[in-house]
Amino acid sequence: MKRMSGIVGLAAILILGGCLPSFGKKQEELLQENEENVEETVIIPDLQLKDNFYRTLLPFKKSASRGMIVNRIYTKYDMKEAEEGLLRLSTQQFEPKTYFFQEGQYIDEKMAKSWLSRKSKDNEEGLNPAVKDGMSEDEIAADAPIYLAHMIEQNYLVMTDEKKVRLAGISIGLALNSIYYTRTGKETVIPDKTLEQQGMKMAEIIVSRLRAEQGLTDIPIVIGLFKQESRNSIVPGTYFATAVADKGKGPTGWKVVDEHYIVLPTSSMEENYRDINTTFKNFKQDIDEYFPSFVNVIGKAFIKNNRLQSLTIEVPIQFFGTSETIGFTQYITSLVNKHFPDIHTEVSITSVNGPEALIVKEAGNQEPYVHIYGY
Repeated sequence: MKRMSGIVGLAAILILGGCLPSFGKKQEELLQENEENVEETVIIPDLQLKDNFYRTLLPFKKSASRGMIVNRIYTKYDMKEAEEGLLRLSTQQFEPKTYFFQEGQYIDEKMAKSWLSRKSKDNEEGLNPAVKDGMSEDEIAADAPIYLAHMIEQNYLVMTDEKKVRLAGISIGLALNSIYYTRTGKETVIPDKTLEQQGMKMAEIIVSRLRAEQGLTDIPIVIGLFKQESRNSIVPGTYFATAVADKGKGPTGWKVVDEHYIVLPTSSMEENYRDINTTFKNFKQDIDEYFPSFVNVIGKAFIKNNRLQSLTIEVPIQFFGTSETIGFTQYITSLVNKHFPDIHTEVSITSVNGPEALIVKEAGNQEPYVHIYGY
């Protein structure tokens, strides 16, 4: 077994791998020209952990609308997936070896608040439907629910022959509500077809507004439609449709995005999940034999194009001795090798004190990375 020290925030590493400092190499300093034609010095880290990770320009510029996502997206799972899923869609249009990542700089907080609001006499820019005078809560839920919860903007830049970086692509994720909650807590499910139609219509409007901004007329724009899960869901929503707006145009060629998550063990009888469900149950059974007093062991499988892509497992423990934690972690690692040899698997072992150990196994790699916190 191999210890991996210093693993902190694995999700952050996956998203912003390029933010890590280089190991002994000089980082490249370049000029970036912003929308006011003012040049700023930026640094391009030379380290790229994987081919599908973007390098991030430094100093890091936070999104112009950062902070709004917390109040508008229901769960922490949706918050994470809305951003990570848009990164996956972006790699299909903007090659990570060529493009650099920067958080969105063009949709600022004022614009976002205006666009995310309902359309009204005081706000013609609102993308969500207007409410007529006298409408009841039930009528609003049926005829004018809030469809658009949030927008995620990501910017992609390239290096020019003059050794400068310039904007070369934008990605926009539209987080859409699958359920509308009234002020009294009543739930109204929004049909998938309605969500798709509303999302595509809003995408057209947003792209046309961005085209009117200085410097964005000919910038390619990737659009993704994201379906939020319910407030109580323990799995994230996913993107279900995407399109590209080429230079000077609106979004065209909408494509289905076939991604979703399932909780393991599952009661679903679908043939596609039967094998992984059986394997997970065998994994859990082996754990129960070692230490039978577990509250639960939960797995989260990511499925893309009907194929299992990765597996995340949470293992809560009720003991605290260091030697016992080490022994248990070693045992879990051997089970991961046994049951999931060809699946990217991450196992988080936790107690009431917080994280105890982390196991990360790449598909096909027989030696997982293991970190025991505080040891």
